[in-house]
Amino acid sequence: MRFPLQPDVLVNAERIPARLIAAEAQNHAAPPGKPGHAWRAAARALALRALLLQEARRLGLEPEPRDLGAGRREVPEEALIRAVIERRMQPVPPDEDACRAFYARHEAHFRAPAVYEASHILIAAPEEAAARTRADAAARALLGVLATHPQDFEDMARRHSDCPSGANGGRLGQLCAGDTAPEFEAALGGLAVGTITPEPIATRYGSHIVRLDARERGAILPFDLARPRIRETLERLAWSHAARSLVAALLEDATITGVDFDHAA
Repeated sequence: MRFPLQPDVLVNAERIPARLIAAEAQNHAAPPGKPGHAWRAAARALALRALLLQEARRLGLEPEPRDLGAGRREVPEEALIRAVIERRMQPVPPDEDACRAFYARHEAHFRAPAVYEASHILIAAPEEAAARTRADAAARALLGVLATHPQDFEDMARRHSDCPSGANGGRLGQLCAGDTAPEFEAALGGLAVGTITPEPIATRYGSHIVRLDARERGAILPFDLARPRIRETLERLAWSHAARSLVAALLEDATITGVDFDHAA
């Protein structure tokens, strides 16, 4: 990826050469034809890294590298950045009242997984383009018949499905999250009870015609069961807020030229 000519970046008079920013930019995504997006993201990342290391020096911190597992160990700069974050960031841990308030506001998010009853007709196909195309065409032909004769679903499953469930009219019984391929599960979530998918559903097994026979929404979890998930969510939010506050404080006291943080999105 080529980058337009860009200036060096100065962070409190510390120079970050454009060549280093260009190298870092390889790690940042950018829309096609707009490499400047990646360059600016890289420049901001390196500028923040410089600010954190400058803060470590201001605080008189000494690097104490930690083992990271799998044979990896922090380099001194990583250890210094971690030390600054530990020293300067103090996220407020969520208490019981905060957890209960979050639960009250978002109760509907803490449902047990839905349970489905579904049937399908599978036209099996290996991972080969021509075979997948033939399977899709065969499934579409069956859908054309079902559009006017939906009552024939079970009979068509017995005659055409490559799944063992075909012998039972395509019935798969009760299904929960994770029981089927992601594409199949997504199709179930978008169907009304008693309806058939308007298009074949492609999975690694082939093309499926799916009918949703019943759906039971999961019950809302009681607070005691939801508490660990709520606490984890609130801890992440607190950490994110503390990180933004630290970055804002460092930027407020810094003089940076060559990259703009006012529009960092």
